[in-house]
Amino acid sequence: MVLFLSRKDVESVLTMKEAIDAVEKGFREHGLATVNVPLRSAIRVDKHKGSVLFMPAYIEGMAALGVKVVSVYSDNPSKYNLPTTQGIVLLSDPKSGAVVAIMDGAFLTAMRTGAASGLATKYLAKKDAKTVGLIGTGVQGRTQIAGVCEVRAIEKVKAYDIIADRCSSFCKEIRKELEVDVVPVNSPELAVKGSDIVATSSTSKTPVLRGEWLDEGAHVNAIGSHSPDARELDATAIKRAKVVVDSRDAALKEAGDIIIPISEGIISPDHIYAELGEIITGKKAGRESANEITIFKSQGLAIQDVSTASRVYEIAAKKGVGKVLDL
Repeated sequence: MVLFLSRKDVESVLTMKEAIDAVEKGFREHGLATVNVPLRSAIRVDKHKGSVLFMPAYIEGMAALGVKVVSVYSDNPSKYNLPTTQGIVLLSDPKSGAVVAIMDGAFLTAMRTGAASGLATKYLAKKDAKTVGLIGTGVQGRTQIAGVCEVRAIEKVKAYDIIADRCSSFCKEIRKELEVDVVPVNSPELAVKGSDIVATSSTSKTPVLRGEWLDEGAHVNAIGSHSPDARELDATAIKRAKVVVDSRDAALKEAGDIIIPISEGIISPDHIYAELGEIITGKKAGRESANEITIFKSQGLAIQDVSTASRVYEIAAKKGVGKVLDL
């Protein structure tokens, strides 16, 4: 028997607080090397400006085993009135390998990505951080703000998007949902300057954030780009910062934000300070001074999906949410 969970089902049980807790446990296990998480496989569909990713993981300490299949198509909103990101998660019993749950992965992906940024913010941003600059106000932008607001007492968000109407609507909705002052700004520079925390969640292949815009002590969550030829941050931003990644292997294979400055001779691979799991487990220090600039470069790991899906399944089963199917 398999529990089927629609997007509405997942939305009904998964809060940002639960997502951050689950993702933190997943990253802790990653830091302790008790996970099996192969690098994701990707199929590029260049003709339609898309890619499909296959992301499996086994988290031994959480008894969580699963795989996510997710697609990212940048033209979906404008051409087909569909989300940029779509996906599905299969969760299995690690004892038998039997599939125990099938659930929508689009909302889960947005939530676990926001949760990872919230988690990075918890360990890397200044404790008194109050202002956030956001570049990119799509679905991912929404959960980026939610994740940060869960771990810091945020008072103001400055949001920028290349589509002004979308940005305006976003600000109104987030202001109501999170009870935070959210205002649109006319440029990425205005979003970044004066912000304690910056989140980049764009689909741009070229830098939308320049390092000279960052104030001392700023923390950046960079989650939008995930291919070797694309980056949201310029080389100056990377060079100025203590850089933390979710996975060194993934970053050096997929993160253009890091790969491109390395190829230009501006930094070396050793410029990556730590993986997030190393900081959570205390193997490496997080923020060490009020003035240092920190960057969390996230590629997105299957441990985030599987840890979050495991929590969703646990809560849904207890509450009787979803439909039981006999496959």
